[in-house]
Amino acid sequence: MVSVYRPHPQRFAAALSAGRPERVGVVSSIVGLGLEVSGLDCAIGDLVTIGDGALDAEVIATTRTGIRCMPLSRMTGINAGAPARSRGVPMLVPTGSGLFGRVIDGLGRPIDGKGPLRPDALVPLDNDSPSAMHRARIDTPLQLGVRVLDTLTTVGMGQRIGLFAGSGVGKSSLLSMIARGTDAEVSVIALVGERGREVREFLEDDLGAEGLARSIVVVSTSDEPAMMRLRAAFVATRIAESFRDAGANVMLMMDSLTRVAMAQREIGLSVGEPPATRGYPPSTFSLLARLLERAGTGESGSVTGIYTVLVDGDDHNEPIADAARSFLDGHVVLDRKLAVAGHFPSVDALGSISRVASRVNSGEQTATAGFLRKTLAARRAAQDLLDVGAYQRGANPLVDAAVDHEGEINAFLQQRMTEQSTAHDAWAQLNRLVSTLGGS
Repeated sequence: MVSVYRPHPQRFAAALSAGRPERVGVVSSIVGLGLEVSGLDCAIGDLVTIGDGALDAEVIATTRTGIRCMPLSRMTGINAGAPARSRGVPMLVPTGSGLFGRVIDGLGRPIDGKGPLRPDALVPLDNDSPSAMHRARIDTPLQLGVRVLDTLTTVGMGQRIGLFAGSGVGKSSLLSMIARGTDAEVSVIALVGERGREVREFLEDDLGAEGLARSIVVVSTSDEPAMMRLRAAFVATRIAESFRDAGANVMLMMDSLTRVAMAQREIGLSVGEPPATRGYPPSTFSLLARLLERAGTGESGSVTGIYTVLVDGDDHNEPIADAARSFLDGHVVLDRKLAVAGHFPSVDALGSISRVASRVNSGEQTATAGFLRKTLAARRAAQDLLDVGAYQRGANPLVDAAVDHEGEINAFLQQRMTEQSTAHDAWAQLNRLVSTLGGS
């Protein structure tokens, strides 16, 4: 009897794959921010290696004649005719508890000099948003550690809220306070398009060792290619999603959503999309919706998203700010006048709204916060009369109370960066303040 050799199926497949000829494409042109490659059969999102492995690029468009790629690093030294090879797999993102206290770039590589990462797993960058019918309801408040936010603009676990402000008004400082004061189990922070000088200052001065120890920071500075800045936002979101899938309550902070939109504008225009509102192509707004919908509650855990929005010229109705408000579950407005006056955090309490506050707060808490809002609104409505001395005392008891207790109100609304405040203490202080103002 003659025995017949039958190779192991997996080994046979591996040998067959190794013996298959490698398909190599060619860079046909380099125009603007992207490059075109012919001779490769790739899908959207695939990675392509250009030259001798010196440059990685991502496929963002395909045509009958080739593919359009955006580089993930500088294209210096790359010329037309350079070889291009498909890596055949989409981008993978490291995740897990081994990333706590680490700083990584938009490709998930460590940049903090602390050695290689020790991730629990590698997951694909692309992921679906939780099903609308399987998302848990938002019914639990999340402590942020900032009195004015925990009481007047209460955030729930799984909510997505925006910090809207112009440049230099204190968005990054407020984010660092939240990172240190929140009771979320995990904090994932994305610094997208930041100035390189500010990264270490944020990590060492604003966030500090205490905040960094419970955080994972993803950084892509303003001088990096648009694709790297865009990828940093999705890498941070994917890391947050992986912890949510494990049942954790995650705080995802992104600074800033506007620079993510600007990166997509560069990419969209470079592949020939028509410019629409203020030069933003249509893909920018669909990308924002896709990115923001990936946060929120899942079947078990949650991702609470806090996104800063850099309003152009302090115009809160510019296209990105307007679109972000429509996607988010609330907005916090930072006022430049308050910042100039030394009022920190410079939160405009009357202009800030949380769409889930009434669902996560008790009826008594809602009434208490509402009384302070009414008092602040009455004072603002009478401000012109107060400025010229035309207000007659007794005309409005709320205005009288606001003027008489202006110091106590400001003391509650302001908070030092280093001051720790729990949600319980914040509500206790608000109750005492409202009692002083004459509320029930």
